[in-house]
Amino acid sequence: QVGDRVMVLARWGLWQEVVNVPANQTWLIPEGMSFEEAAAFPVNYITAYMILFDFGNLRPNQSVLIHMAAGGVGTAAVQLCKTVENVTVFGTASAAKHDALKTGGVAHPIDYRTMDYAEEVRKISPKGVDIVMDPLGGSDTSKAFHLLKPMGKLITYGVSNVITGQKKNFMAMAKTWWNQFSINALQLLHHNKAVCGYDLANMDEEYELLGGVMTKLINLYNQGKVKPKIDSVWPFEQVADAMRKMQEKKNVGKVILVPEVPKEESKKEEN
Repeated sequence: QVGDRVMVLARWGLWQEVVNVPANQTWLIPEGMSFEEAAAFPVNYITAYMILFDFGNLRPNQSVLIHMAAGGVGTAAVQLCKTVENVTVFGTASAAKHDALKTGGVAHPIDYRTMDYAEEVRKISPKGVDIVMDPLGGSDTSKAFHLLKPMGKLITYGVSNVITGQKKNFMAMAKTWWNQFSINALQLLHHNKAVCGYDLANMDEEYELLGGVMTKLINLYNQGKVKPKIDSVWPFEQVADAMRKMQEKKNVGKVILVPEVPKEESKKEEN
């Protein structure tokens, strides 16, 4: 209804002051949730939830490797893992983010810049892990597959390896494409493992499916079991700085854009 506080899901066109979306792509913002948290909620938490539970079938006493564990989807996934009893979380991130990861629930933070994360995982869990969330692509997808335990599941949902700085690197794209993991059905049968592909953008018309997931997530939020972690809030006029921070992987949590400078920050600048 007019005046309702809502969060929305749309494939594009949200970096503007006024947005039109179908009503069935909107959900009421829970009481106590800020607009900034609501902006960080649908994409990150739907992605993490469907990967872990719909594809991953996460259960008690299992283990999960989460790449980019300090990012938006990563922090959502860590929180969701904590809703299941005795799940061991391995998370990759730069060393400066490890304290934040431990506080958030990552049992074993791994500095991907200075360590081979596959070796580090096997030192702690020689058989590997039950689920790998792979947003990297290329040779890392192959590493992820070989890190799986029998009956393990690899869910790939991105190719961030093609971005090495502030923009796409065409050499990195070529290398990622060349090293892209490939496996056939007979090989899967032999290994007793599963490989899944997830792309939320191509499910934007699956209203009932996504609505069901959002209902579960809002219930978890109301129970205090999940809460979006906001790294920073930027006005539209500083979008380049916001993107730079994210692309340089300096954020812990979600980077949020708003139409104008938050009032609190404006008052600080005036003082």
